[in-house]
Amino acid sequence: MSVLEIRGASLRRGQRELWAGLDLKVEPGEFIAVLGPSGSGKTTLLRSILGLQPLSEGSIEVEGSPVRRGNRRIGYIPQHRPFAPDTGMRARDVVALGVQGTRFGPPVPRRGDRERIDGVLSAVGAEHYANRRVGELSGGEQQRLRVGQALVDSPSLLLCDEPLSSLDLANQQGVIEIIDRQRREHNAGVLFVTHDINPIMGKVDRILYLARGRFMLGTPDEVLQSRVLTDLYGAPVFVLRAGDRLVVVGVPDADAHDHGGDE
Repeated sequence: MSVLEIRGASLRRGQRELWAGLDLKVEPGEFIAVLGPSGSGKTTLLRSILGLQPLSEGSIEVEGSPVRRGNRRIGYIPQHRPFAPDTGMRARDVVALGVQGTRFGPPVPRRGDRERIDGVLSAVGAEHYANRRVGELSGGEQQRLRVGQALVDSPSLLLCDEPLSSLDLANQQGVIEIIDRQRREHNAGVLFVTHDINPIMGKVDRILYLARGRFMLGTPDEVLQSRVLTDLYGAPVFVLRAGDRLVVVGVPDADAHDHGGDE
C-alpha cells in the first residue's frame, strides 16, 4: 500500500489556483523532493496532507485512510526557528512533546516513555545535551530535537518543510542523514520541501515541481532540464551544472514573491 495517495487534488486561494489535477503516490521508503518558487503552494500541500487545509477538489489518503488532524502515522519536521534564549524547556522536553503532546490532560509520563525519549535522543545524536535548556543550544542542535520529536512514533510518512533553512552545511548533512536513516530502516516515505535540491540530490527518487498553478513530477533527470522548466513557467528558464551542483536561472520574478504567506 502507498503511504500517501493524492488524487485529482486542486487548491485555490480566492481567484488564484495554486495547483490543479495533482495525482501523487508516495511508496514506502520513497524520497520525493518538492520544489518551486515561493507562493507555489508547497507548504499548503503539506498542510493539506496534515488535515489542516481542505482541498478545493480531490482527495488525500494516508495508508488508505482519509487525512485527518493529529495522524500519528505522519511525522512533521518544520523549518528551523530558534527557541528564545530564555526558554526553560530542556532538550528532552522537546522530544517528549512528540510522545505526550497529543494526550488529553496534563502530560503525565507513562511506563516506557523515558526509554522511548532516550532512544530518540540517541538516534538524532542529542543524548549528550539532553538535559540542557534548549535556548542555550545551537540552531543545528535545536533542529535535531525537532526531527526527533517527529520520529517518536516511527511514522510511515515524513513531511519535511524546509528543515535545512538557516543551518550551516555540517548541520544540514546531519539532519539529512537522520531523515534518510528513518527512510531506509523504517521504510518511511519522505516528502521534502526545499528551495535548494543540492544538499539532498543523492537521496531523491523523484521531484514534484510546482510553478504557476502547474506541476511536473518525475526523476531528477526528467524534471531538472531547461526545456522542461521553460515549458512549466512559460518563460525561458535555464538549468546550469557546476560540478555536482545544479543552479536554476531565469525564474520569472512575478513568481519569486510570496503570495499571502504561502510557500
